[in-house]
Amino acid sequence: MKTAIRKQMSIHPKVMDMLNNQIALEMHASASYLAMASWCDQRELLNSKAFFYKQAEEEREHGMKIFNFVNDAGGAAISPSIPLVNNDFESLREVYEKTLDQEIHVTHSIHKCFSLARSLNDFASEVFLQWFVSEQVEEEDVVRGILDTFDLMGDMPLKMIDERLPKE
Repeated sequence: MKTAIRKQMSIHPKVMDMLNNQIALEMHASASYLAMASWCDQRELLNSKAFFYKQAEEEREHGMKIFNFVNDAGGAAISPSIPLVNNDFESLREVYEKTLDQEIHVTHSIHKCFSLARSLNDFASEVFLQWFVSEQVEEEDVVRGILDTFDLMGDMPLKMIDERLPKE
């Protein structure tokens, strides 16, 4: 059987490689958020549980968006292996602090992809990545706001803090 000839790539191979790494990062973030959702669910932290289930789905959607873009641009998207994620946390605050760290890591990675696309004149990838640059500003802002809530509420019971946090 003959293999179908792939259309000429409009994505630069180096950008494709970085975007495949980004797919893996987004899927790992999704798995991490599922672990966080489960941790919250076990403690009846309902708003946080809902927040992390939503975040898990959102990160999966981001990974799929990049996956489809790479293939649509004539490249070869790679389905990533997901390394083990942390399932154990000391506190709800720690969960959100790790969330912020993860979002900052994703932001830095998106910026590297964007910079590489720009430096290689891969205009389609650069334009595609602009949405992710803006999205990451929003993602970090939401988590910083949640951490501010912890600071404002001080030593209140965890359930009361959770009830003040956004579900989405």
